[in-house]
Amino acid sequence: MKIVVDRDLCDGHGMCEAMAHEFFELDDEDQLTILNETPDEADRDKVHAAVQACPALALTLHD
Repeated sequence: MKIVVDRDLCDGHGMCEAMAHEFFELDDEDQLTILNETPDEADRDKVHAAVQACPALALTLHD
């Protein structure tokens, strides 16, 4: 699985970081960094929930 961010859509709401801070981080300018683009399968549920929580639909998971 791979986390993909569409930087044109990301508004820096921070929902992903709030739900899965081990994988997502916003800097002081609300620019998103994916800390681990290829999380372990054991983290799928947590990462999926964070991706789904994005109000801008800027995040997707690819298998």
